[in-house]
This record gives sequence, C-alpha cells and structure tokens, in this order.
Amino acid sequence: MIDVIVVGAGIAGASLAWRLAATRKVLVLEREAQPGYHSTGRSAAMFMESYGPPGVRALTRASRSFYEQPPLGFTDVPLLAPRGVLYLATHEQADRMQALHAELAPGCAGLVKLDAAQALQRVPCLRPEVVHGALYDPAGEDIDVDALHQGFLRGLRQRGGEVRCGQSVVAATHDGAAWTVHTQQGESLTAPVLVNAAGAWADALAKLAGVPPVGLQPRRRSAFTFRPPESIDVHDWPAVVGVDENYYFKPDAGLLLGSPANADPVDPHDVLPEELDIALGIHQIEAVTTLQIRRPVATWAGLRSFVADGELVIGFEPGKAGFFWLAAQGGYGIQTAAGASEMAAALIAGSAVPEAGVFSPGRLRE
Repeated sequence: MIDVIVVGAGIAGASLAWRLAATRKVLVLEREAQPGYHSTGRSAAMFMESYGPPGVRALTRASRSFYEQPPLGFTDVPLLAPRGVLYLATHEQADRMQALHAELAPGCAGLVKLDAAQALQRVPCLRPEVVHGALYDPAGEDIDVDALHQGFLRGLRQRGGEVRCGQSVVAATHDGAAWTVHTQQGESLTAPVLVNAAGAWADALAKLAGVPPVGLQPRRRSAFTFRPPESIDVHDWPAVVGVDENYYFKPDAGLLLGSPANADPVDPHDVLPEELDIALGIHQIEAVTTLQIRRPVATWAGLRSFVADGELVIGFEPGKAGFFWLAAQGGYGIQTAAGASEMAAALIAGSAVPEAGVFSPGRLRE
C-alpha cells in the first residue's frame, strides 16, 4: 500500500519524498521523462541567506547545516563551495543600498558595507565612475544542484521509495479516506496523502483535485553564459547582484553566468529564453562593468513560480483532507530544500510547527 503520492520530482518533491520514505511507502510521479527537467535543472545554483523574503531567508538558514554536513552516503562531493555575494549599488541607488542593509543586517551577521574602491578590489571589472558602493555577504555559496538533487533521489530509492517518470496526472479524487490519482497512462493509484509539488503546474494539479488555487504565477527568467576576458582570472569573484535585482553575474565553470533577473509572467510551459531578455541582461551588465559580451556561449530560461506575498506554500489545504501543498518555491527552491522538506515532513507527521503559519495555504484564503 502507498502511504504518500508526491506529484513532481524536482527538488521540492524529491527532498520531501526522501524524508518521508524513512517511515512511509512513497511514490513520486513525474510528468517529464526525467526528474528536475524544468526549474531544478535550470537554477543559477546559489545558497544565499540574504536572498528572498523573511520566511525564505529563515528556511535557507535552517538548510545550511544539512548542506555543510549531509548524511553519510548522501553525496561523494561537497554540496557547497565558497563564493560570496556582492549587492552592487550605483550612485542613484545609494538609498536603496541603505534600505537593503537595514533589512538584511539583522539576519546576516557577516554582512558588510563596501565603498566603491573596496567593491572594485573584489570585482576589478566594475566601472568606478558608476559604483557608489556595495553590500557584501561572505556567507553566500555555490550549490552543486545536481549532487543535491541526485542525493535525494538516490536516497529515496534506497529507502524503498519509487519515482515513475512520464506519468501525467489527469484527475485526482478523494473518497473521504484516501486520494486516488489517475494518470494519462491509465493507472489509478491510491494513498491517504497527496503532495502537490508540481512546480509551475501546482495550481493546475489543484484544479484537477477540486482544490482552490493559491494564485500561483509562473515567471520566466532568462540566463546566459559568456567568456571573460582572457587576461582576467574570474574564478574567485563573488556573485554580483544589482541592489534592485535587475541583473546578476557570477563565475560558472570557467565562464561567467549572467541574467537580467527578469520575472516575466507566463503560463506554465517548457519555457525558452527571449532574445530581448538576453540583450537586456547584456546591456545591464555592461553598464556597470568594463566587460564586453559579444556573443553568449549558451542561453536558457526557467520558470520561477510565486504567490502574492513571495513566500513558499507549505501545508495541508484547509477542508481537503490529505491534500498537501509544497509549492511556490520562486527562485528559492534549491537553497531552502533541506529546511522546507523538514518542515513539510513534520507537518505531514502531525507535529506542531510554530513557524508554519508563514507558509500555510490558509493564509492565502483569508
């Protein structure tokens, strides 16, 4: 008998399924041919305790110990690598830099203010005439997303859980005791708990189950890689993020990864980068640096799905027994996966989690 059906094998579904499989029979259904095809596989791969709304930052902090010291056998490579994050301000953004410092400093003990000269010391390609200063978060790190995701999936299978790919859900019904999920492939699967970890498709899955949507809005983010100048060693540079989050760039496997940090509302689909997005990202990066990006090496796009307040949605749907939300990860799903899945597993087990109200789907029904 199946105890929990998880729909979605991205980082959210995989991490929760791994935790639940320690004590329950868990089945994960994934509509794509491979897990992590959409958002998880297209992440910029950063761990930033200074990034996101307050609840997200708390879950990120709660995830650090897992990433620094994963369980024995979870992975054979480090999950985190030092990087640092520099939030860059132009002269026109001085007030925004001050406001961001006031917002972040209470939860980021190592956060420091840099003047223009200090910012240029860390990232020599910055244009001195446009830089006012920066906030530097030394605790920001690169995440090995594939190692993290595969660790959860491998551990899930070792604990007796199962992942079935190419399984599209077409209906879900509740008989008062359990959920029955019907797939396009003709299967009918039953379990007391149904976890909605369907990413950008989470509201669509809710509709199939007769559950009210949470107002999920998928948003396109485009990114690209480009070659740094041959004479410059960039591997020690921090990630550079505009204080208004209107661009970012960071070292990435010998290249630089850039983005306009766009968040364009779209319907859920296999999203592709827009030429205008890439051109805008290039323009914004060149405006604050001396880098010349003549031709990207590669371009891609991913979906980041949000609800109105920007926080995650974690918890049982009020009035719908056994329907559990793990959705709206936005751009924070990788860095919060350990903390979010721990909270979700506790809630499914019936434990009281005082902090859970921030993420409850019930807050969106008020």
